[in-house]
Amino acid sequence: MKWLSYRFWRLRGWSFEGSVPQVPKMIVIGAPHTTNWDFTLYLAALHAYRISTRFIGKHTLFRWPLGMLFKAWGGIPVDRSKPGGVVGQVTAAFEEADRMILVIAPEGTRAAAPHWKSGFLKMAEAANVPIVLGGVDFAGKRVVLGPCLEFNGNAEGFMDEVRAFYADMQGRRPELKGPVSLLEETS
Repeated sequence: MKWLSYRFWRLRGWSFEGSVPQVPKMIVIGAPHTTNWDFTLYLAALHAYRISTRFIGKHTLFRWPLGMLFKAWGGIPVDRSKPGGVVGQVTAAFEEADRMILVIAPEGTRAAAPHWKSGFLKMAEAANVPIVLGGVDFAGKRVVLGPCLEFNGNAEGFMDEVRAFYADMQGRRPELKGPVSLLEETS
């Protein structure tokens, strides 16, 4: 599936820019996320960059019959009602792994969102892992792996760097790209 997705997008003129940082654990954020087509680009990127990744999903998705398949694909089931919440469960997954690349869409939806969810920052801080910026640019027909950033607790300064990276990235449905900001910044 990854190879097929890669060939599909390459035949349409897409490029895959940047490289995976040489660190054993990281969170890669992917944006803008405006269409289901982004999933096929995600699969193509897995092939292009020769990586395997993990993702988080609601624990109920991991029940029979599809649960084993989602886990095989790298899924981490999370239960928001458990003590420690999603951040604690993801932190535990990072602690258990020797190597781990977690991919998150910080917008949390394909629809226009008024702000990004801040969970990726909380997870990176709790697990002590860097954040890599990953972008999809339909206008330029490219997938980009950008800088590897350490979050030092200063969300405002961090988000300034993030905004600069995503400024020229255009999703397939540009009208659904929300602002690159956190709730704390928008209030």
